[in-house]
Amino acid sequence: MLRVLKFGGTSVGSLDRISNVANIIKKQKDQNDDLVVVVSAMSGETNKALCGSLDADICEIYTDVDGIYTTDPRVVPTAKKLNQISYDEMLELSSLGAKVLQNRSVEMAKKLNVKLVSRSSFTPDVCGTTITKEENIVEKPIVSGIALDDNQVRVGIYKVIDKPGIAGSIFSKLADEDINVDMIVQTVGVDGLTDLDFTVPIDDLIKTKKVMDSFKDSSENIDYNEHITKVSIVGLGMKSHAGIASKAFSAIANEGINIRIISTSEIKISMIIDKDKSKRAVKALHSVYGLDK
Repeated sequence: MLRVLKFGGTSVGSLDRISNVANIIKKQKDQNDDLVVVVSAMSGETNKALCGSLDADICEIYTDVDGIYTTDPRVVPTAKKLNQISYDEMLELSSLGAKVLQNRSVEMAKKLNVKLVSRSSFTPDVCGTTITKEENIVEKPIVSGIALDDNQVRVGIYKVIDKPGIAGSIFSKLADEDINVDMIVQTVGVDGLTDLDFTVPIDDLIKTKKVMDSFKDSSENIDYNEHITKVSIVGLGMKSHAGIASKAFSAIANEGINIRIISTSEIKISMIIDKDKSKRAVKALHSVYGLDK
């Protein structure tokens, strides 16, 4: 028997509802019916939930891009399509500005241990990029990709009173307004005063200004810089290779570009630079790590 199940937007409007739909489909599958499932939901979410519930080995996601590239080919025409990339690398790239796959989609695939394949419906004969567990990747590149995020604003609060709790107060109020703070740097206090810089999404700038207005009397100056970009390098090889950061900083310096803020994790280095120099920075980093080859 062929059974068609169609789920509209409201029935799959959240992850909990998607899980419920997945259970319904699994029950139908257990009855040995042949199924055709038609769904509509948040972009990218449904496929992973359903593939996981049906014990799929691979979930192929078709978009207008034929895979994951080392960087945006519109910025660096010599960017290469990756054959494989780990869940963690893809999560970092997605959160840092790469727009091929949504972050929550990759999180669900990792949780369910479902391999993802990013492919294009316009070029179905192209193999695409497989997103999988780190242990499935034999040759781990030092750097897999470079991401660019232009949707950031740097907020600076200067000569604020250097006392316990001041940073907590600022970020608590930002959190209360559902403002996601990304990169943070605080200088060492001098004469009882300190400087604090952080970045927020540009869409939250108006809300951020309202929050920061309440700290005007506690500081000498508060300013906002919308002309910045976050450029990031991501790669599993950072775990086991020394000198990755120094190579990045040298490549940026050789282009005469000043780094405003630096943030790192086990497999990521992010830098805030001036927006008008972002493409030069990406090209320099792409070249210095041999991603053009």
